[in-house]
Order: sequence, then structure tokens, then C-alpha cells
Amino acid sequence: MQRYQQIALGTQNILDFAVQHRTQRFLLTSSGGVYGPQPDGMAFIPETYNGMPDPLLLSSTYGIAKRQAEHLCTLYGEQYGIETVIARCFAFVGEDLPLHAHFAIGNFIRDALWHEAITVGGDGTPLRSYLDQLDLAHWLICLLLQGQPGQAYNVGSDVAISVADLAFLVRDTLAPRKSVHILRVPDQQRQRNRYIPSIEKARTDLQLDVRIALQQAITHTAEIRSREQERLNGS
Repeated sequence: MQRYQQIALGTQNILDFAVQHRTQRFLLTSSGGVYGPQPDGMAFIPETYNGMPDPLLLSSTYGIAKRQAEHLCTLYGEQYGIETVIARCFAFVGEDLPLHAHFAIGNFIRDALWHEAITVGGDGTPLRSYLDQLDLAHWLICLLLQGQPGQAYNVGSDVAISVADLAFLVRDTLAPRKSVHILRVPDQQRQRNRYIPSIEKARTDLQLDVRIALQQAITHTAEIRSREQERLNGS
């Protein structure tokens, strides 16, 4: 309940603030979670896909709350004339990414830097893609300034990589001598989990694209976090 209220009511509070201060444009950082599970056979999720999370599952709270936040933007745009633009964000990597949370790439970078081996908690089969946070910042500014009011844009990379391959890429980039441990055997009967956006709309309408390659983003992230840790150890 608290998470839902933070997202939905928090968005409404900010929209009320925008109305009070006669803000002309409003950018909502939403999520690809609004689409629900990516269907089998759909390589990239387009903005026109109208799937949704199952409202009867507690695990859907985040995606449903983001859908509610998006609809609030539509209502406020209609009633108050605020030019609202939606950024449906997917997965990212960069110096501000937590290394001790539920983000696989952050955990792999942490393991490569400071642990004996890189551990994949699942079976490594899910497909993900990652946009560097510097690209993310550039995209969000462009959407705020140039995005079409009342429209949603996927924000992320469309270069898919399995979680297992990601672990090996991090290993090969940062710690070639370390091993990769995948804790679970893949279930061949289970549908493969995908979370990959189509970014053709952003490419076509706003000339946005992935500028920083994933390996470069991993290297930069690791360098920054290593320097931070060295400063902490020296303090």
C-alpha cells in the first residue's frame, strides 16, 4: 500500500504543485513495468502495446501505480493545460547504480570488484538491456523539452543480453580471472523472461539513440565506484 501511495499520490502532489506554479511542461519518469509481462514472441515492447500487470498480484503494485500516475498526467493535461510527457524507463547502468540491491548488473560489478566470484542468483536466462545513465540524462532532458505532449516514450537500450551473458561480460571486462557461478539450472518448460523496449519512437521523433556501449558503461561505472571505495577506505 505504501509503495502504491508513494507513486500515485506522490505524482498527484507534484502535479498539483505544477498547477499552482503555472508550470508549462511536466515530465513523468514512469516505467516499462506498466506493460506487464512481455509476451512470448514479442522481441521489443512498443509504446502501442496495451498489456498491463495483473491487478490481483501484489508483485504488480509498482507497475499498476505507474499506470495510475500516467493517467493522472493525462487528466491534468486535459484539465489544466499542462504539457505532460511520459518517459517509460527500463534498465540502466552508471555510477549511481546501487551495488547491493536487486539490480543484477550492479551486483555483478560489485562481485567483479570485491568478491571471489561473480554469482548469478537465478538461471541466467532472462533477457535485459541497459542504457548508461549519461544517455538516460540526455534522453530525459530531450523528452522534457521536445517530447510530444500526451505521448509516452520508451527510454532504454534495445540491445538485448541474457543475464548469464551479462555476468560473463562483466567478468571479462573487469576481472577476467574470476569465475561465474550460476546457481540454478534453466527450466526448459518455462517461458523466457524478457524486458526489452522498442526505442524506434524516440529514434524517429527525437533522434535519440544508445550512444554509450554496454562494455564502456560497465568500465566507467566500475572505475567510479572503485575510486569511491578507495576514498572511504582512506578516510
